[in-house]
Amino acid sequence: MKDFLLQPWPWWFSGALIAVIMFMMLFFGKSFGFSSNLRTICAMTFGRKIKFFDFDWRENTWNLTFLVGAAIGGFISYAYMHGGSPVAISDATITDLAALGFTAPEGMQPSEVFGWENVLSLKGFMVLAVGGFLVGFGTRYAGGCTSGHAISGLSNLQLPSLVAVIGFFIGGLVMTHLLFPLIY
Repeated sequence: MKDFLLQPWPWWFSGALIAVIMFMMLFFGKSFGFSSNLRTICAMTFGRKIKFFDFDWRENTWNLTFLVGAAIGGFISYAYMHGGSPVAISDATITDLAALGFTAPEGMQPSEVFGWENVLSLKGFMVLAVGGFLVGFGTRYAGGCTSGHAISGLSNLQLPSLVAVIGFFIGGLVMTHLLFPLIY
């Protein structure tokens, strides 16, 4: 059993698990989204001082369990399951990243972006700060995050979620092919 748990699982297993969870959530009238956790945490913190956070956050505490589980799962995966080997990406991706000045990965993320010497530089700080602001703004403007729209919204056959997911893909393509080469 240990060998099964510690090896990479096939992609379809996650898809089937997500489908089962979504059927259960639809059955119980719940919707899924990662960014709603931030609103719940702010509502717990600020209470009724800000109108946007004035709602009964206790109804959404089940979603905080998912947030905590994702953090714990990420830690377990990194600390015990990846064996110290770098993230596996294709040779074509390594070649494309090398053209932008990135070295082959030595860990889970590129040190050219997330290494302390780069995070503390002006360019690195600005990239992360502006990127974080845009993610937060986009999530609020779209009324949810990629997981919320792509998994929960599309499962509910919501047209705004389809539009948002198409926008996410277009934004990802623009970033990858136009902006990313300009930044790096």
